[in-house]
Amino acid sequence: MESREQVIRKIEEMAGRMRRNALEMASVAGVGSTHFGGGMSMVEITATLYGQIMNLDPADPEWADRDRFILSKGHSVLGYYTALAEVGYISQEELLQYGQHGSFLHGHAIMNREKGIEFSNGSLGMGLALGIGVAVSGIKQEKNYRVYVLLGDGECNEGSVWEAAMAAPNYKLNNLVAIIDRNNFQQTGANQDIMSLGDAAAKWKAFGWETAEVDGHNVGEMYDVLSQESSDEKPLAIIAHTIKGKGFSFSENNNEFHHAALSKDHYETGLQEISEK
Repeated sequence: MESREQVIRKIEEMAGRMRRNALEMASVAGVGSTHFGGGMSMVEITATLYGQIMNLDPADPEWADRDRFILSKGHSVLGYYTALAEVGYISQEELLQYGQHGSFLHGHAIMNREKGIEFSNGSLGMGLALGIGVAVSGIKQEKNYRVYVLLGDGECNEGSVWEAAMAAPNYKLNNLVAIIDRNNFQQTGANQDIMSLGDAAAKWKAFGWETAEVDGHNVGEMYDVLSQESSDEKPLAIIAHTIKGKGFSFSENNNEFHHAALSKDHYETGLQEISEK
C-alpha cells in the first residue's frame, strides 16, 4: 500500500504533466480563446480528484456507481480535459486537437460520457443545482457514488448558486461536495472591485454546509480534506484558495489571461519554466 507521501508525490507529478499538456493545448488553439487563467488555477484540484479520490472506470464510462464530476465554471476546460487524459478517457492525440474543427474538445465542455465528460456546461451558476439533482438521484437509487461540483468564486455572484446552496443541506446531501476555486478574479476584474465574496467559508457554513478552507495548490491539503469521512447529514463545501494562471510567470494573477490567446513567446517561456521545475 502506498504511503501518503507517495500518493501526494504522484498527484503533484500528474499536475505537472497536466500543466505541460494545457500549455500545448493553448498553443494549438492559436488565436482562439482558451480561458488559460481559470484552467490553471484548478489543476491541483482536478489532479487530486481524478488522480486519487474519485471512483471511476474509464473502461466502463457508464458504470452506475461511478463518482460524478461537474465543472460548473465550464469555460476552464484546460484543467479538466488534461485530468481526463491522465486517467485514460482522452488520448494525447485528441488533446492536441482541442478547439479544432471536428474535435469533441470544445471551449466549454459538451457531454460525452464515453470520454468521461459527464455533463455540458456553459452558463455560469448552473452546476451546483445540477449536482443536487444527481446527488438526490444517487440517494433515491441507493447508489454509493459522490458528486463533486467545481465552481468559480466569480460565479458565486449568481443568485442560482445560493438557491442551490440553501437547498443541498435541506435535502441532507452528504454525497455532495462543492469546491470553490477562489482565485479572486472574474472576467472583467478583481472580485473585490466587482462583487466581494467576503468570508466565503462563513457564508457556506451559515447555509448549513460542512466547510473547509485549503490552499488549492497544496496537494496534501486537498487530498486530506477530500479523503475525510462524509458528514451524516451535511454536504461539504471546500474553499480552495488559488492563484489565477498558476504555474507560469506571464499568467499568474494576470487577469488578461482570463481568455487571452497564448503567443509564441508565452509558449516558449512556459516550456522553459516547466523544464526548470
